[in-house]
Amino acid sequence: MDSSHGSSHGSSHDGADHRLFRQITRDRLLQEMLKAARTGKASAEWKVLIMDEVTVKVMSCSCKMADITDEGISLVEDLNKRRQPLPALEAVYFIQPSHDSVRKFMQDMSGKAPLYKKAYVFFSSPINRNLLQLIKGDQSVLSRVGALREMNLEYLAIDSQGFTTDNDIALEQLFGEHGEGTRDYDSCIETIAVRLSTVFASLKEFPYVRYRAPRSLDASTTTTARDLVPTKVAAVLWDKLMKYKASLLNFPQSETCDLLIVDRSIDPVAAVIHEWSYDALCHDLLELEGNKYSYEVMNGSRKERKEVLLEEHDPIWVELRDLFIADVLTRLPAKLAAFTNKNKAAQLQLGAREGQELSTRDMQKLVQALPQYRDQIEKLSLHTHIATVLNTMIKQDGLMDIGNLEQEFVYGDATTKELIGILNSNPEMSSECKLRLLMIYAATHPDKLDASKRLSWQKLAKLTDEEMSAVNNLEYLGVQAPKKQTSSGVEKFALKFGARKPKRPARKAKEMDEDGYQLSRFYPLLQDVVEEIDKGTLSKEEYPYVKDPAGSSYHSSSSQPGTRPPVNPNSKPVQSRRTVGKTGGSTWASKGRASSEDGYSSDSVLRHAVSDPKINGKRIFVFIIGGMTRSELRVAHKLTPQLRREVVVGSTNIGDPHQFIRKMQNLSRLDIDDF
Repeated sequence: MDSSHGSSHGSSHDGADHRLFRQITRDRLLQEMLKAARTGKASAEWKVLIMDEVTVKVMSCSCKMADITDEGISLVEDLNKRRQPLPALEAVYFIQPSHDSVRKFMQDMSGKAPLYKKAYVFFSSPINRNLLQLIKGDQSVLSRVGALREMNLEYLAIDSQGFTTDNDIALEQLFGEHGEGTRDYDSCIETIAVRLSTVFASLKEFPYVRYRAPRSLDASTTTTARDLVPTKVAAVLWDKLMKYKASLLNFPQSETCDLLIVDRSIDPVAAVIHEWSYDALCHDLLELEGNKYSYEVMNGSRKERKEVLLEEHDPIWVELRDLFIADVLTRLPAKLAAFTNKNKAAQLQLGAREGQELSTRDMQKLVQALPQYRDQIEKLSLHTHIATVLNTMIKQDGLMDIGNLEQEFVYGDATTKELIGILNSNPEMSSECKLRLLMIYAATHPDKLDASKRLSWQKLAKLTDEEMSAVNNLEYLGVQAPKKQTSSGVEKFALKFGARKPKRPARKAKEMDEDGYQLSRFYPLLQDVVEEIDKGTLSKEEYPYVKDPAGSSYHSSSSQPGTRPPVNPNSKPVQSRRTVGKTGGSTWASKGRASSEDGYSSDSVLRHAVSDPKINGKRIFVFIIGGMTRSELRVAHKLTPQLRREVVVGSTNIGDPHQFIRKMQNLSRLDIDDF
């Protein structure tokens, strides 16, 4: 059994040219797996690729069908479906090392009439000894095996600097009311740790592992299973890493990067607040299927339905995704005008539309430039359409006023008066928007939401008990509801945010130019945490190490001194700019461009993250159990060029506010299987 693979993969300790996380993942799948199967006399022959329900997602997140075809794959099959025998072809199996997957592989290749001529088997994570012996014990199968290897790659690279372990119901299984002590709880911890460990096996990185310490009310309070989730994941992960260290060829023998394991309780506000970057708004307001957007266009006199993927293969999406929506609306017309001025085909086409005759030479130029011209125009047209749809929805639903109030709750500038006012003056406000306001209010004003007040708010907002459970269930993410006695002796509950010790870190007022957008103030707390990791100032009490670094003067950053961007001496902390008049009178043009410090308005951050050769420090990984947000993914894009260290954010899943609210409502349900 071969569990080794290649030499170094651009790990942050090897000094090689820096390649981003997703690129390394793609290269391993294509080069170390598919290309490795093209050996000997059969190297030119077409092969079949067989995957299971997890590995097909691993592959599709990193590689296109054209990439796979280029490596000699003519057909992709599902391990779990009946397949036609192709005894003249060889097969590549990329599967989990589960009992079910191994059994199906052996059924395919055993007996006198196997489905394929030969099998090259690659497991996504380490296979246990019993299953390996099962394969080796069947000579009819073993004689037809061309390779048997552990790829150690069982995560979804959803972004150039982001990944998930594909545990969509981890929040429910680990933090739900009925999760403690269940088989699902233990199984979920194990799966997360296994898949997270393959990230480091793939990149040949050995991390300093830190985790959020359990929060205890006092010495007499029992720590809950929910509190121990990061601790348990860190412990199981460490065990996996030790095994890699002992057995995996070229795996580092000393620490090469930083990893912090936290959970969704670190910042529940980030999961529900309206975020104003292009990426976040697309996933919040549009009805996307994953990253797929469907829309209608007019083709002559009839409507035509189109589908596009909002992913990194589209350079305009990469440029725009982290920008503030107002900047996107300004930039797109400018890009179209600049493109038209520079592109001969566009000029000729526009000239033809204005009635000018095209010469034969002009026609030749038009035809030559047309493919590239068409692709650029279609992408610009697509994003102009999307941005216009988003802007219309923002105005129709009054989201700017809602968003301003959300941010004023976060920074402590709003009171119940504003909340009552917006609920009373907006009878058409959706239940979801009301819930998001109340969840943010509960998280930032704990003393204002005892049991009687919650009922009053529920009545005012006209929410059902099921809807309101999303607010009440914040208790499971550390928003405590300790009992207290009333004068009548009846117990009631008061939400206490951050009552546990240590408390959640406060969200600091960020430095920003005076003309910054009102709605760009909010940022996820993950940003402060990553910056503190880089500086070496992250609290060891709140975020202890699994194994303390040698020497008390350990500093995790290997960035060169003096490389930080200078702070603008004229910049000021973000202050609340209260809206004017009854409806606020907010417009995108009411403020100038935000500084690039907010991660929205400047595309230089994005450009340097991909191409800057000065990214030379050790990688920083943060793993969030229970789901991550688009704003947290943006932190990775933003801080990488600033810190000159690649920041990679991982989680059990990535979601939008609708999904998070539904999950919060599920936390008090009994039947997890229904999720």
